[in-house]
Amino acid sequence: MADKVETHDWPAQATDTIVKVVGQVRDKTTGPIITIARGLVYGTLAAVLGLIAAVVGFIMLIRVLMIPVEEWLGGTDRVWVVYLVLGLPITLAGALFLRKASAAPVDR
Repeated sequence: MADKVETHDWPAQATDTIVKVVGQVRDKTTGPIITIARGLVYGTLAAVLGLIAAVVGFIMLIRVLMIPVEEWLGGTDRVWVVYLVLGLPITLAGALFLRKASAAPVDR
């Protein structure tokens, strides 16, 4: 009788084994791919939102700096002062990075 029970269970055991093996293969193959895809999607979203926030923040900074310039120098046609104050450090930083990027590579 014990043989009948074991032979009767072999389809269920085979199915359980196949499901377990397929699950392990799926976890080892598609699991990392899904993680990478999510990282790319969320990373792209964060980069786009960060770029938008930087642009809006820079516009706000210009508008905030216009208030004292208008008070001290008078008139609203002095926006070039704000552009100079903000543009000069950014230009110098860009020149520094460009100089570092075009420097000869270090041999290791």
